[in-house]
Amino acid sequence: MSNPTRTQESDAPQIIVLGAGSIGGYIGGWLTGTGAKVTLLGRQRALDAVQVHGYTLTDLHQRKLMLKPEQIQFVTDPSVLQLADLVLVTVKGKDTQTAAELILKHAKPNATVVSFQNGVDNAKKLAHRLPHLNVIAGMVPFNVVTLENGHLHCGTDGHLWAASHEAWAPFLPIFEQAGLAVTQAAKFEEVQWGKLILNLNNAVNALSNLPLKQELSDRAYRQCLACLMDETIQVLKLAGITPAKVSKVSPSLLPSVLRLPNFIFKRLAASMLQMDDKARSSMWEDLQHNRTTEVDDLNGAVVDLARSLGSTAPCNARIVSLVRQAEQGKLQGILGKDLMQQIC
Repeated sequence: MSNPTRTQESDAPQIIVLGAGSIGGYIGGWLTGTGAKVTLLGRQRALDAVQVHGYTLTDLHQRKLMLKPEQIQFVTDPSVLQLADLVLVTVKGKDTQTAAELILKHAKPNATVVSFQNGVDNAKKLAHRLPHLNVIAGMVPFNVVTLENGHLHCGTDGHLWAASHEAWAPFLPIFEQAGLAVTQAAKFEEVQWGKLILNLNNAVNALSNLPLKQELSDRAYRQCLACLMDETIQVLKLAGITPAKVSKVSPSLLPSVLRLPNFIFKRLAASMLQMDDKARSSMWEDLQHNRTTEVDDLNGAVVDLARSLGSTAPCNARIVSLVRQAEQGKLQGILGKDLMQQIC
């Protein structure tokens, strides 16, 4: 299929997005819109939707890009990976091993692989299976929700992060041109844990069944999140890990800020509410579509780390259990005060 904005140069790097859901489609779509050589690799149902609607990409800052079906290169055959100079892995954590096997089978030996996934272990899993490739840990700090008719909407702020690596050099200008600038960090495990602390809200948001802005405007839900964060910070301290500041508030201050009364929180922490009314967590979206969530890669990772250190993380363990029940359709739409009683 043809490129939407300009003729692609034959020597331009080929980018394959492995896992073209909300995040993969959003990143791949913006890259496509600036003329990069991009192929999206995803499921048949996603391909069917793209062939009918194409993509409409929007964000919090009123950016908008419309791509017609014929402007999008979307396939379901993983053999396309043999063309990749850069593979962006955007699958759910439960599918990381499958993604690794596909890359191992098809990718050329000089391909670069970037994990733009939630959690802290997915890049390690990929690197373990793909020791001959450059595997780079990455992080997506913004939320993307799939709306109707191919509409992918980013309702929160943030920019891409990745571990520092020389293999990034040929690709960084392409991302910058697409408005997806990548910040590199040397101590990337600290960045991953800083992001995971923020992502602890995914479960709270999913169980609330509310838009993110409405949920975070409710002090009871914020107190639930503060409990989860406090516990996680203590586990990380035990592990000797200092989470990086990846938002406007440092991780150590977040629990105290979240516990502030509503009128003070909305004034002092206005940046935390800089999102539009459509913004939701990916975990909420998974529950709406009866999909397994990534709670094991988020709150579950805290529980696992605590266990490995001979400790416990009961608040995070309890919310993992609640999300499991929600996956079975047994509960959702829990009031903040009720959720607080169950996990704090």
